[in-house]
Amino acid sequence: MGQTILSKYVKEMRKRYNLTQVDLSEKAGVGLRFVRELEQGKTTLRMDKVNQVLNLFGSEVGAVHMERRGD
Repeated sequence: MGQTILSKYVKEMRKRYNLTQVDLSEKAGVGLRFVRELEQGKTTLRMDKVNQVLNLFGSEVGAVHMERRGD
């Protein structure tokens, strides 16, 4: 697992708000293991749980329309 933009963002925001991983997991209502995997860049995570974490920072992930070549 390598760090991703998302994992770096979560870790940066957690530190900005002076939260430990335990604090973040409790405030977001997700498990500590989930927070660790998110910050480590695990590629298969439940989007609803990712959004639970991101909502604490006023953010969310979702589908974004992209123009495809030939369209």
